[in-house]
Amino acid sequence: MCGIYGFSLKKFSKNPKSVLKKMSEKIYHRGPDQTGLYIDDNVAMGIQRLSILDIKNGTQPIYSNNKRYVIVHNGEVYNYLKLKNYLQKKGYQFETNTDTEVIVNLFQHKGKKCLNDLNGMFAFAIYDLKKKEIFIGRDRYGIKPIYFYYDVEQFIFASELKGILCHESVKPSISPDSIDLYLTMEYVPSPYTIFNDIYKLEKGHFLLYDNSKLKKEKWYDISFTPKLMYKKEIDYINKLDNLMKDSVRFRTISDVSIGCFLSGGLDSSLITYYLSEISKEKVKTFSIGFEDYSFDETNYANIISKHFDTDHNAETFSESKMFELLPNVWKNMDEPFADPSLLPTFLLSHFTNQQVKVCLSGDGADEIFAGYPTYLAHKIASLIPKQLYSLISQTSSFLPVRHRNMSFDFKLRQFSRGLRYRNKERHQYWLGSFKNNEKQKNYLKYFKDSLSNENNLKQILKQNSNELKDWEINLEQDFNFYLTDDMLVKIDRTSMANSLEVRVPYLDHNIVEFMVKCPSKLKYHGITSKYLLKQLAKKYLPHEVVNRSKKGFGIPIAKWFCGSLKKPLQEILRNPNSFVNTIFEKGYTNQLMENHFQKKQNNGKMLWTLFTLENWYNNNDY
Repeated sequence: MCGIYGFSLKKFSKNPKSVLKKMSEKIYHRGPDQTGLYIDDNVAMGIQRLSILDIKNGTQPIYSNNKRYVIVHNGEVYNYLKLKNYLQKKGYQFETNTDTEVIVNLFQHKGKKCLNDLNGMFAFAIYDLKKKEIFIGRDRYGIKPIYFYYDVEQFIFASELKGILCHESVKPSISPDSIDLYLTMEYVPSPYTIFNDIYKLEKGHFLLYDNSKLKKEKWYDISFTPKLMYKKEIDYINKLDNLMKDSVRFRTISDVSIGCFLSGGLDSSLITYYLSEISKEKVKTFSIGFEDYSFDETNYANIISKHFDTDHNAETFSESKMFELLPNVWKNMDEPFADPSLLPTFLLSHFTNQQVKVCLSGDGADEIFAGYPTYLAHKIASLIPKQLYSLISQTSSFLPVRHRNMSFDFKLRQFSRGLRYRNKERHQYWLGSFKNNEKQKNYLKYFKDSLSNENNLKQILKQNSNELKDWEINLEQDFNFYLTDDMLVKIDRTSMANSLEVRVPYLDHNIVEFMVKCPSKLKYHGITSKYLLKQLAKKYLPHEVVNRSKKGFGIPIAKWFCGSLKKPLQEILRNPNSFVNTIFEKGYTNQLMENHFQKKQNNGKMLWTLFTLENWYNNNDY
């Protein structure tokens, strides 16, 4: 796992090595083991390497056999030994035992078609010394990030935004359209970033930069139809079992020790089982606990640890820990990102890194096995006559407000908030913060006038296909947006900020492609979420873990805003010069805050979205 960066030199007159040094310093945390540079008259590229494979000999950049191509690479390709054997039979020779050398030689052999052969998580840049072209490829599901800046004079790329922003050619300006999207989605969706003229390369895409021209192309896509039709349910279970074994086995390829995140939920518990079966050593597992019992899952993590005899390590995420972490979190938050589980994930990565360099995670399972309660909510919503919408809204308003994790009053109010909207918008409003009508009504006029209306929520959601029906539309929606731009961003930023590599077995493309083709009843069966995964888990996990209700990895933000975070929130929202008060009418944001303090409403999600935006803005020199 690494950080890569680089830029074109055609119209660049300053010392490229000094600029690479600045970029290197900004993303040093992604790979503190080795710095490698390549510079010629046309391009400057660099790598910060976190050494996982062939630690002594695998330094980058690496050349292809014919010396025409040179690569910098972030990520892991798990089937590299099979591909290496294939290339050796074709006459290729290797100087290292790294996946990076396999990629660059496979590119020499197949060009861009090599992407289809790679099983893993990756973002790499290959420079063609003959054609003077830069080729950048990103993995199928966007596990590893890559950002780029482009204008007629300059092309710049990096694994994190801060690597681009330090380049002297970039004069960043914040995009109002991206702020508008963030306020609803709680993140900025691909291909946009919070800045004008800087973009994320979308999952399953590649870039080709050639003589001031930039070409972007999709190389991978998936379809949820037609569905697979095996004769018996056990056939699906056995197929998934074999795919899971292979995926975890692939992800144990390493020259350093490997651990496993263990929340005590179904997803991480099943990964722990497979890793325990494969590992020759006692598996190290890591989890986070909470003082508030409604958020805490440590008892389930302990059950699994004892069941599989793991070396378990746990730490408690408290209010004091939160305050200790926040400065580092703001510093590593390239864009405003309002998923509060970023904080405990940061702590989890920090103390995991003290014992292992690589860790497996259960991320991705909810989006491919249908684990979110919102899918059931869509089923329920489809049965409710429109005449009852107002009654449900009135009923939810009478319930006492509680700040416990996923309390009934909160769930009913969220349910009511989205009822009147069409399927895709409803789903986003259930997950996210501000609804469009709330924003438009309370935006300051100058900010509202600055919006282009080209990159708003409705336009973004049009990117989804129309081949699905009912709740599976929203499963695809989560796969295309929430997984890539929230869950995977969270795990990449928090782990790499702590120089930890996290691998995600559920996102092996063989598992994903199998599951999207499975009949929807094997995903959400009646009112049972993750039906197929649970049927598999019954073979290996204790009953109380398989059948427990989903808790999620949240933190008591709503409660803390009435306690230790109350004063910092007031300082922001009562300050007429704060950044958020250049977007919204001050009276509106203050009303959100006061209603929350008085427990008239649980506005924790919206307040955290504003709180995060302000702190991102104040802790970064843009």
